[in-house]
Amino acid sequence: MAAIYAIRENFYLELYGNGGVAEDRNWGKMGMSLMDPMWKELKARQLPNKGINVWVYSAGNALFTGVELLAPPPADSALERKIVSIPRYAHYVHIGSYDGLGQSVDRLSEALKRDGLKTVWPYVEIYGHWTDDVSKLETEILWAVG
Repeated sequence: MAAIYAIRENFYLELYGNGGVAEDRNWGKMGMSLMDPMWKELKARQLPNKGINVWVYSAGNALFTGVELLAPPPADSALERKIVSIPRYAHYVHIGSYDGLGQSVDRLSEALKRDGLKTVWPYVEIYGHWTDDVSKLETEILWAVG
């Protein structure tokens, strides 16, 4: 069976956004509660950014939602800075509705286990630009492997 993912190395992103803990593991609810104030500040301060939402999952149900800025924010910004550095990771692209992301993650997890790879934190979702045609939405999945 062909691999559904590629193993890549040396991923690095500097993000600005908000972090929290999804105690109930309701990732969508938590993610939106973090993204809404982030985008409010980005727009209010007219902070130039790449316009791509990135969600970073970590141990302890931690979730960080952020974007890459084109310049650092002002010192009084409420946005948190997060560096994401992954030496080795599995890369997979989910195409379609966000509702199907869970199934794609499950398939990826199964494939990695089958291939003897151990997943570690972080797990990252990079959301492509929005389109009204949900069948064309692209979400990159990066899962650190040990």
